[in-house]
Order: sequence, then structure tokens, then C-alpha cells
Amino acid sequence: MTAPGTGAEAGSGAQDPAAAVLSRGGRGRPDDSDTAGRLAFAVGRLNRLLRPSGAALSPGVLLALSTVVRRGPLRPSELGRIEGVAAPTATRVIVDLEARGLVSRSADPDDGRSFFVEATSEGVEAVLTARRERAEHASVLLASLSDDDRAAVVSALGALEALADTGDL
Repeated sequence: MTAPGTGAEAGSGAQDPAAAVLSRGGRGRPDDSDTAGRLAFAVGRLNRLLRPSGAALSPGVLLALSTVVRRGPLRPSELGRIEGVAAPTATRVIVDLEARGLVSRSADPDDGRSFFVEATSEGVEAVLTARRERAEHASVLLASLSDDDRAAVVSALGALEALADTGDL
């Protein structure tokens, strides 16, 4: 007889594949789709765990501001392309950031209909503060790991950073 909740069917010896993966803590066989799914889950979960509580900016707005800090000055259409949102959405985010004093606009000398957006010193400070808070949360999480697991995370950082820099998906 099998323990309740293991996903095994009584008497058949067969186990539901999803239940088998879950019973191993999400660790199924290491094919590409499983690896990709585990990576996406872990990154998404860590992203939520690392968010500062009570943050003044939503994650999407903070990400857009971070992009402007890192790559600016940008046209709204460039920001939209990088962030994977339509130009009107990017423009709304820019209006919000501008109202908060985190970005400023300047005319595009080559196109009178367009403008560039650039981070203000307050915008740069907001991104740096958010990064510091996330790093503090990450330090707490890392401290909860065994030395071996922490070393594994450190050894994976280069590959994870390379994945993060592969382009604007």
C-alpha cells in the first residue's frame, strides 16, 4: 500500500508523472523542458521573495526605470521594445516616472514628433536603493543555505548572468 498523497495508484505500481516530479521536490528527469521549467519557477519565486515590501514603485515600473538608467537616453518606442510592451504602455510608464521626478524628457533633434527619456539623479537613486534592498534580501536567503548549496549558487552566477544578458526577449 502506498502512502496517501504520493500519487501512486494503489496496487498498480504506476505513478502519475506530475506527482512523481512533485514528490521529488520538483526535481524530475533533467531534460531541457524540465530544466527550463525548474529555472523559470525558481527565478520567478526568487524574484517575488527578493521584492522589497512596501516598495513605492511596482516591479514593472521599477524595471522600466532600471532600463532607462542602464541604457538611456531612450525613445519611448525603444523602451517599449526592450520591456516587451506596446509604445502607449511605455509612454504611460514614462508619464508616471516623470510625474515622480524620476525621469526627464528631452526633444529628439532628428524627429520633432519624438523625445528621449533619461533618468534623473532621483531616478538613479531609486534604482540603486531598490538594488540594495534586493541584495539585502538575497543575503538573508543565501545565509540560510548550506555551504555546499551557497557554493553551487556562486558557481552558477556566471551562467545566470549570461542568460540574463542574452538579449531583450
